[in-house]
Amino acid sequence: MADTILTKLADLIDPEVMADMISAKIPDKIRVAPFAKVDDTLAGVPGDTITVPSYGYIGDAEDVAEGVDVDIDKMSTKDKKYKIKKAMKGVGLTDEAVLSGYGNPVGEANAQLALAIAAKIDNDCMEALQGATLLYDGTAAAIKYSGVVDAIDVFNEEINSDKVMFINPKQMATLRKDADFISADKYQAGVAVTGEIGKIANTRVVASRKVPSIEYEKDNSTGTIEIVADTTAETTTKKHLATIQPHCAAALVVGDKVKAAATSYYACPIVKLNEDSETEDDVPALTIYRKRSINVETERKPRNRSTEITADEFYVAALTNEAKVVLAKFKK
Repeated sequence: MADTILTKLADLIDPEVMADMISAKIPDKIRVAPFAKVDDTLAGVPGDTITVPSYGYIGDAEDVAEGVDVDIDKMSTKDKKYKIKKAMKGVGLTDEAVLSGYGNPVGEANAQLALAIAAKIDNDCMEALQGATLLYDGTAAAIKYSGVVDAIDVFNEEINSDKVMFINPKQMATLRKDADFISADKYQAGVAVTGEIGKIANTRVVASRKVPSIEYEKDNSTGTIEIVADTTAETTTKKHLATIQPHCAAALVVGDKVKAAATSYYACPIVKLNEDSETEDDVPALTIYRKRSINVETERKPRNRSTEITADEFYVAALTNEAKVVLAKFKK
């Protein structure tokens, strides 16, 4: 009888099956990462760092007279290094919970682990996009057609390309009321991309809670709020890093000071999705370098008859083409 129960338990908590189930659930739970290229270059290869080179443009060709030597330009290059990191989450299940069948705890564990890993990947992708160097300051007004057009103009395109703009869900109502917004339910079937709610200025719009609202700015001279260690209780003038950092564009450390931003705004990335036909640049805006996809392991705790289930993924999200991202700031 005991052997039969143990067999059932092993069948219910199968790491390989759970890994497949979690991997299958993740695409439905992410909004930013689907627009990134997944690169498995490091999979199965020693090392945890990838170097990504980029080349500067040598300039347009020039008229050269007959018999005259052309000037030889030197190609410029720069590279960035990205270090792989581990995202991990775990849950514990007692035998009683698993075998009772109440509420399908194993299925719930799959869903929770998938959600946790997906949220981390999306967080990292949005953080990478927030490092864009092409900026549009539209903080004088809330999001609207004219502001989106001006933000897109920062790309300085000659030929329009497919783009997606990420907005905070709290901007949705304002955008949907704009006469130039086209709701996704007006599209032909199968045209919309993952999470797309509509289009404006020929740009796809995806709502994500990962789009930050910026409410503080770093100011170590006149800042009125100090970043303190988690061991220190929060007050009106002392806040933990986890409380302030999501709402401050500058990177902060314990000891820094911040103050309320003159204008609170949403930082909305606009991303080119395809190859740039003007430059033949096929390097994607955002890349997820993956060392290992979802891995699930279990550890048996015989003394209390429970099983710990952990899931992890080794990867790094990187902004690999700064020319394909504009960070548009719109007033809250």
